[in-house]
Amino acid sequence: MSYSIRVGGLERHATEEILRIEPWGPHAVRVRASSGAIDPAAPGALESPPPSPHAELSVSDDGSARLVNGHLAVEASAHGRLRFLHADSGRELLADKTPYPHHAGPRVHAAGGRTEQHFEACDGERLHGLGQHLHGLLDQKGCVIDLVQGNTVATIPFLHSSRGYGLLWNNPATGRVELGTDTTRWVADGGGRVDYWITAGDTPAQIMDAYTLVTGRPPLLPEWASGFWQSKLRYRTQDELLTVARQYKERGLPLSVIVCDYFHWPSMGDWRFEESEWPDPAAMVKELTDLGVRLAVSVWPTVEPGSDTFDELRASGHLVQDADGGLLTFPWPSRSAEEPMRPNAYYGATHPGARAALWQRLHDNYYAMGVSCFWLDACEPDLTREVADRAVYAAGPAAEAANLYPVLHTRTVAEGLAQAGDDRPLSLVRSAWAGSQKYGSALWSGDIPPTFDSLARQIRAGLNVAMSGIPWWNTDIGGFGGGDPDDPAYREVLIRWFQYGTFSPVMRLHGNRLPHDPNFCTDATGGPNEVWSYGEEAYGILRDHLSLRERLRPYLTRLSEDAHRTGAPPMRPLFFDFPEDERAWDVDDQFLLGPDVLVAPVYEAGARARRVYLPCGARWLDPMTGRTAEGGTTLDAKAPLERIPVFVREGADVAARLG
Repeated sequence: MSYSIRVGGLERHATEEILRIEPWGPHAVRVRASSGAIDPAAPGALESPPPSPHAELSVSDDGSARLVNGHLAVEASAHGRLRFLHADSGRELLADKTPYPHHAGPRVHAAGGRTEQHFEACDGERLHGLGQHLHGLLDQKGCVIDLVQGNTVATIPFLHSSRGYGLLWNNPATGRVELGTDTTRWVADGGGRVDYWITAGDTPAQIMDAYTLVTGRPPLLPEWASGFWQSKLRYRTQDELLTVARQYKERGLPLSVIVCDYFHWPSMGDWRFEESEWPDPAAMVKELTDLGVRLAVSVWPTVEPGSDTFDELRASGHLVQDADGGLLTFPWPSRSAEEPMRPNAYYGATHPGARAALWQRLHDNYYAMGVSCFWLDACEPDLTREVADRAVYAAGPAAEAANLYPVLHTRTVAEGLAQAGDDRPLSLVRSAWAGSQKYGSALWSGDIPPTFDSLARQIRAGLNVAMSGIPWWNTDIGGFGGGDPDDPAYREVLIRWFQYGTFSPVMRLHGNRLPHDPNFCTDATGGPNEVWSYGEEAYGILRDHLSLRERLRPYLTRLSEDAHRTGAPPMRPLFFDFPEDERAWDVDDQFLLGPDVLVAPVYEAGARARRVYLPCGARWLDPMTGRTAEGGTTLDAKAPLERIPVFVREGADVAARLG
């Protein structure tokens, strides 16, 4: 079948499928295919296409077609095979897989709505992005990545290639991507469509610019968010939380945010303070404000029977359904003495009415008293895979739409704040999907172990998050599940993690320290987790790094402006700014904070030095010694317990803040 030019795009109608290729922003195209009609309202991360003023479309007599849009050219064969080229050089970027004899073509439309897209794999290609995964790799070539949300996993189906393209799998279905040696294969479990977007760029920065143009620019970071966040599992009462905030003030320590964790409510789904433990939240918020501190509150999507909202949400159809019948439920702890574990339902984040109902509660019970920072915990939502697969959302069954949940949950808060006049939202979230950045998502890496190995994995995970379009990312400094403040070995972990956190986009101390209280709901709290909790030696080091973070905040403000304008992530791999330096592509345990600051975290016990690579194209200053070194060199940098190696691009004014 031949192609035709329709509504500004190329279309091919064949017996087995309809294929549409169209410009979608400068230097990019969107490809959709279906065994039936193409649904223009199918959910995804792409909304109205930006203008593509220079796109050229042509159809040849031999049945082939060509589309050129800026740097990207698409060659479409008469048989429906697509090749994506750099328009100026003609270099192939990506191509549909050539099928073996008697095998399916590059696009598979299977029973039950499952679809696949097969591309040729290329030797030496480096692949980054895909959200947050704790496999400990930066280059994910050879990996199989499930497109399924989970605690410590945030699946964002945007892939950045060292060959000079970025690809968004624009399908919120569960599935997987296989980055094999012979094939790159994307699989959607449901939905019955292939839908992807691809852009060409000469640099990673150009690719990120194009991607965030079509999926949404991140809002400016609120000024308060660039400082230090204090958190633990958990402050149980208003007095306990205020005592900590006051002590920071008395010690002269900078503090920007303090976090009120889970079960500050009577029942899951009340979305309000429990009155006996938090008797005057408005007065608490006022005192914190006078101290220069913001309050962040935990919000879970779970709804307990008997809570303030359960009957209302159920009657309105605003709770997630179970494919096996009734409401989807999962057991969570309860304050109920008779039933300490109760089945909880989930509010339906993909339903506009459910989002409006949640925001009304957040507005009345938190925002009205001055709380504008929300911690959207467990927003995958947190379910076993068996239960998650049974979910039926307003947007469709889990196999078709599950990955929409976290991004639309964050949209609840962003749109609510916008209605209240706040255009700089920031929500701490445990899960994200394509486009989450436009709603002010500050993704964190979930409930991670408190070990050096875990810290090493965070470094790579954070860089892949950056290459997925999420600029504001962080970890529980020190890890989440454990860590003894009196253990010298753990104190070293905490110090090194705190140093890493000082240069992270968001700096937040959190964890469930030893000893643990076994009661999850009413009395649960971990051990002390303030900067003075780890002994005098650690306290001096942490105090110095709090001061350093304060000095870095004007630089972070500039990076926020860059992210808002172009999508450039503050924390990024070395190759982001030095793509011509081949060695920079292989460095996975260092990062750049903006264009000028190079950070080399220490993630091994007892290490007091480490190898550091300085990328080509600049000279690098050690602000502690005043010495400079040429780019393109590797050196042994000192790393006493008091600091990690940090270098500054020669001539950058941020150097004065690091000395």
